[in-house]
Amino acid sequence: MILDLFAGPGGWSHALARLGARDIGLEWDEWACKTRAAAGHLTVRTDVARYPIGPFTEKTTGLIASPPCQAWSMAGKRLGLLDQPLVHQAVTDLAQGRDTRERLLAACRDPRSLLAAEPMRYLHALHLHGRPDWVAMEEVPDVLPLWRQYAMILRSWGYSVWTGILNAADYGVPQTRRRAILIASRTRPARPPEPTHAQCPEPDSLFGPGRARWVSMAQALGWGATDRPVPTVCAGGGPGGGAEPFPSGSRKALLAARARGTWQEATHLPTEVAASRAGTGAATARQRPTTAADTGHPGGPALETSGWTWVLRSNNQSHATVRRLDEPAATLFFGHRANECTWVPEYRDLDVDHEPGERPGPIRITADEAGRLQSFPADYPWQGNKGQKFAQIGNAVPPRLAYYVLAPHLGRHVGHDDYDLAA
Repeated sequence: MILDLFAGPGGWSHALARLGARDIGLEWDEWACKTRAAAGHLTVRTDVARYPIGPFTEKTTGLIASPPCQAWSMAGKRLGLLDQPLVHQAVTDLAQGRDTRERLLAACRDPRSLLAAEPMRYLHALHLHGRPDWVAMEEVPDVLPLWRQYAMILRSWGYSVWTGILNAADYGVPQTRRRAILIASRTRPARPPEPTHAQCPEPDSLFGPGRARWVSMAQALGWGATDRPVPTVCAGGGPGGGAEPFPSGSRKALLAARARGTWQEATHLPTEVAASRAGTGAATARQRPTTAADTGHPGGPALETSGWTWVLRSNNQSHATVRRLDEPAATLFFGHRANECTWVPEYRDLDVDHEPGERPGPIRITADEAGRLQSFPADYPWQGNKGQKFAQIGNAVPPRLAYYVLAPHLGRHVGHDDYDLAA
């Protein structure tokens, strides 16, 4: 079997299904378990830190782990960084068969920090029985030093191991989500998957087709993506992830790029009326991007004449990352009002005075849109209320990234477009 610790709503599981495999997920959150059940994924609702390992020994060929990131994420208080020495100590002890978790947990500033050491408890017990054949783990970038500690231990047990940062946008996810990844194998050299996309499109060569441009939000949401090249400022995008095009402080960087003439405006999309501004309960008319087929839909002037276009703002803070529809989204965070992602109309020409009230107000991103920007299918059966759905989506592994990480372990050689063609 393939064992999936902290399985969430099914990012890894959906990828495995597209590869013709299944896992059994251990997950505590009630609504993530209900989502998994609705999606047809095998699940045990349990506390990963307390579940016995005996049922999995001598049966587990692959181990997947994505410990909760709240203690380490930039969206939270990041107490996991202060607890990091305790987590390293727990990993060292567990790798030697010593369970010191209770004592170390009492000293942690965030009780969730120590969950990042739980995969070692499973790995040690499974290793004693000659398993698993391969391991794949994922977390926020700040956990990379911990993954390197895991790597040292796994290498001493005979594994080939790779650790590093992967950018989900390099694998066709419409989001520049950077994640610390560990890949280990007993049977093949561990290496990162070849990127399928790049920030700037690549021409075909004698060695095969070039990588396509990063998938934009407009493409992913079906809002009439433009064929016109948009970003002309490249910043990485290789196997190591590279810098995001407009990270924190992105609005200043975006304005500076426009001033230098290195940013090309895209063809602006038509709009339709969207009712019920999220969170108000009142049916307030708002204009929202739509597909080219709906150009004639009534509901206000098109963007070509209105003087504004939609951008996605990653949170409510003054330095929030702002991305246009013809770019991938920034990393999606949810769970706190300051981290709410909203569609915000932005004036195309910031040097022109505009009449007050000319543009509509912001609209909060929907769970369906957020799921698609995380590379889940549009019909993925999210369960729970709005907040519960957003929490699941924000914590999930993008299935498209997981697909390319897992494919070699299952003996699958996959091409750039195989994820789209998979059933």
